[in-house]
Amino acid sequence: MEEIVDSINRYYSEKIVLHGATPKGVDWNSVESQELRYKILSKVINDPYEKFSVLDYGCGFGGLYNYYREMYTEFTYTGFDISSEMIHAALNINPVSEGIVWTNEKPVLPHEYVVCSGIFNVKLDNNEKEWCKYIIDTLEIINNLSIKGFSFNILTKYSDREYMKDYLFYADPMFFFDYCKKHFSRNVALLHDYDLYEFTLLIRK
Repeated sequence: MEEIVDSINRYYSEKIVLHGATPKGVDWNSVESQELRYKILSKVINDPYEKFSVLDYGCGFGGLYNYYREMYTEFTYTGFDISSEMIHAALNINPVSEGIVWTNEKPVLPHEYVVCSGIFNVKLDNNEKEWCKYIIDTLEIINNLSIKGFSFNILTKYSDREYMKDYLFYADPMFFFDYCKKHFSRNVALLHDYDLYEFTLLIRK
């Protein structure tokens, strides 16, 4: 698992150094598509009008944090990313304030919610079996870090074949729905009805 983490760290660190705090710096297609992802992923939050804590697992330079600043009035936020370059970028562009933490050290304290956007898409040259195990191992960690629930997205195997790329991972939605249902919670929602080549799973506890 450490070799995979190191390769992903290098990939995203190079992106942010090359492109800076821009959509290309975190491999986004556009700001609009990313905001749609945030909207879908955030459906896991039961009551957004009450104060909540969220761990952004794979935070990049803080896109989700800025989305939450616009959408919610009261929350505490921890942005975690394996790339120290990403955290450096996040600290440079986001104001320091109480209840907001940026770190590249593995989180140990549980949060009410954990949100993961795009962290399982780039498999590089890892084979699908290795990558799938990496995803499952990471989901186990995320499950243990969440109190009320977590959400994540992955590219779907139902993507148009002519646009699929070898270095990306296209998952079977039903495999991950089944795994989450059996191992994490009875309350699992699979969302595959929005106009991006991916699906989102919401796991509520």
